[in-house]
Amino acid sequence: MKTGKIVKVSGPLVVAEGMDEANIYDVCKVGEKGLIGEIIEMRGNKASIQVYEETSGIGPGDPVYTTGEPLSVELGPGLIESMFDGIQRPLDAYLEAAQSNFLKKGIEVSPLNRIKKWAFEPRVNEGDKVTSGTVIGVVQETAVVEHRVMVPYGVEGTVKVIKAGEFTIEEIVCVLETEKGLKELSLMQKWPVRKGRPYVRKLNPVAPMVTGQRVIDTFFPVAKGGTASVPGPFGAGKTVVQHQIAKWGDTEIVVYVGCGERGNEMTDVLNEFPELKDPKTGESLMKRTVLIANTSNMPVAAREASIYTGITIAEYFRDMGYSVAIMADSTSRWAEALREMSGRLEEMPGDEGYPAYLGSRLAEFYERAGKVICLGNEGREGAVTAIGAVSPPGGDISEPVSQATLRIVKVFWGLDAQLAYRRHFPSINWLNSYSLYADKIGEWMDKDIASDWTELRTEAMALLQEEANLEEIVRLVGIDALSEKDRLKLEVAKSLREDYLQQNAFHEVDTYASLDKQYKMLKLILQFFREAQKALDAGVYLNKVLDLPIRDKIARSKYIPEAEIAKIDDISKELSVAMEDLISQGGVLHA
Repeated sequence: MKTGKIVKVSGPLVVAEGMDEANIYDVCKVGEKGLIGEIIEMRGNKASIQVYEETSGIGPGDPVYTTGEPLSVELGPGLIESMFDGIQRPLDAYLEAAQSNFLKKGIEVSPLNRIKKWAFEPRVNEGDKVTSGTVIGVVQETAVVEHRVMVPYGVEGTVKVIKAGEFTIEEIVCVLETEKGLKELSLMQKWPVRKGRPYVRKLNPVAPMVTGQRVIDTFFPVAKGGTASVPGPFGAGKTVVQHQIAKWGDTEIVVYVGCGERGNEMTDVLNEFPELKDPKTGESLMKRTVLIANTSNMPVAAREASIYTGITIAEYFRDMGYSVAIMADSTSRWAEALREMSGRLEEMPGDEGYPAYLGSRLAEFYERAGKVICLGNEGREGAVTAIGAVSPPGGDISEPVSQATLRIVKVFWGLDAQLAYRRHFPSINWLNSYSLYADKIGEWMDKDIASDWTELRTEAMALLQEEANLEEIVRLVGIDALSEKDRLKLEVAKSLREDYLQQNAFHEVDTYASLDKQYKMLKLILQFFREAQKALDAGVYLNKVLDLPIRDKIARSKYIPEAEIAKIDDISKELSVAMEDLISQGGVLHA
């Protein structure tokens, strides 16, 4: 390792000279304790180093050693169910090494367990030709995740030796004969976090990532391999929305990155996820989750690296052929870390002090999402869906991080403080949110769920938009100025809001709704609207229609368990009979 000397210390930024042979993004060991840092700027033989630990106690003249390698993550069995910090230090092993609840300087721990043995089953034979990404064997990492051990990128050849049995992640399980000689493979590989993992080609995402949240799946869906943003003010429910998607989204792996949020939110995840049963497997949700915690009381500089660590781990599981969801909570805190380092580098600031390259850094992160054909002989398909929370100060989305994010992502779930204040959760505002995947996913829904899905969605959205216009009139001249048909629209829009869009994340039934249940519920509410219109045309007074007891059953259909959703069809038949009876009786006819 080459040595330099510190000339300046400014918070997490250290400037060292004598770094002629170092490269940008090389990892360094700073000071006598060997604090981990990364070179983020080179000027001649001077390197500006972003240190991922507390820098108090180091000063000019202290040594700096460059490792000659970029910041990388270890990829192999042991990732699932683990909790890492922003630079992949395992927090449970760190706690054991530090003998303290707080991070201590200069402690080195291996990201993955070097002692544990894993049962490896080969999937190739001696003499087989393999290329980058080919699965050479599998390890059953948890009850629900089969870890596929792949040939590292840039390696291809003929299998000379392949072993079965129990191995640590460093032991050799396969030997390849390549053009450059013999290449030994273990269960683990490394990858630099700032470089996207390669694939054969990107595919057009058309299938939805089903979240079980009605407002999302019906009105503002995100595709598997898509990108979404959840901006909203403090207390509007960003974290709960992300938790819900992590719990119920139909992805096989979840990578949850807490970059700069409060420690209690990561504690909630740690406490909740092991107890929650995955609806698909019946196992604990932690059995398919990787947590990366770089909370607000942890080093600021490592916050900037945390989302790259998260997306690299997500890409690794994508390359195995899995559908992965990565949650970044929140990118505003990540951008603040970027702003702090940019200020210390004395770069020219952009909007509100953020660096001019904020937009391109955000784009680099979100562009690593996508549905792809993976490397390897098998032609596997994998997907990474990226969902980032944004915490604009005061909920003002005109600020730079929100605007830069909106230029990149395809789905905008705008959280509304007024809805949150009225206890309407998820507080996604249906008037200003949007999804650019809606048309493609609508075609998929029409084909796979129900042929009239798009028609119902369009009709419901039109009613909600019309409600906003009618409420303006009501505020100006009162509800008596509206016709009975317009008042019916207001009632049905209210039913859509309260009985369909509003969803209780903490109710054992209402927390999740399958697409079939969503379709039946939406169809039932709109059936009431159409049949009520017929009753009004037949001369029945509106109050007679609204007083029908069946309306309570429509409102409570959200609490019907998934196993009993056929009951919604029974309510639909009951509704038709009740309306026919009302029309045949004539109600109270208009004069």
